[in-house]
Amino acid sequence: MNTEPQEPQYLACEQPSTFDLLMTAAGMMGAYTYNMRGGVFCNAQTANFVLMSIAFGKGHWAQGCYYFIPICAYFAGTVLSEILPVRTRKFGLLRWDTYLAAFEIIMLFGIGFIPLSLPNQIVQVLINFIASMQYNTFRQAAGIPMATTFCTNHLRQTGIAFTHYFRKRDQGSLRKGLAHARMLLCFSAGAVLLTAICRFLEEKSIWLALIPLGIVFIKLAHADLTSEQGLLSRKPSGH
Repeated sequence: MNTEPQEPQYLACEQPSTFDLLMTAAGMMGAYTYNMRGGVFCNAQTANFVLMSIAFGKGHWAQGCYYFIPICAYFAGTVLSEILPVRTRKFGLLRWDTYLAAFEIIMLFGIGFIPLSLPNQIVQVLINFIASMQYNTFRQAAGIPMATTFCTNHLRQTGIAFTHYFRKRDQGSLRKGLAHARMLLCFSAGAVLLTAICRFLEEKSIWLALIPLGIVFIKLAHADLTSEQGLLSRKPSGH
């Protein structure tokens, strides 16, 4: 009889509960930049490309070039999150996903000390950078492609999955639809919670996002040091 432990089908960084927490933190980051840091949404870049194009179309070249700053920050986050996993794997201690959760906690904790009197662009660019790294690092939850920083694709995938389910009664489509719908609820819950407290904590309200991120870090670090210690070289799905 084979008594050797079986490898888990999904790593801790691929489990749906991990993505739920990350999406909740993303909702908090989005609400924070909108409510407290200039009325913008920094978790994605579509708006910056639109605003840049509008500015160029109106001949406002300097204003248009300004939008390259957050775009470049997002680009840099993507590049680094591709390079660093290979480097951190050599340490043989924790997975890149775990290091990233710790990095996000440190960055958001520091952002809470940046006064509202300073230019909003400082915080906007920092959250652009963080969101890019998170989006590029956490890609699939239990085999289902997911985004952990914005909602558009989750809304689309929910509609597709439910349509397939009602047409064919396919349980797999129902499972996918519910998974995407849950991500939308987590994002909304995070945004609601942060919006409710930002009037009291102001710039420090971003510290609320440290709660879900802290849980993610503890969960991933525990797995890395115990049940998944021998799987540090295994790539998560989607990479």
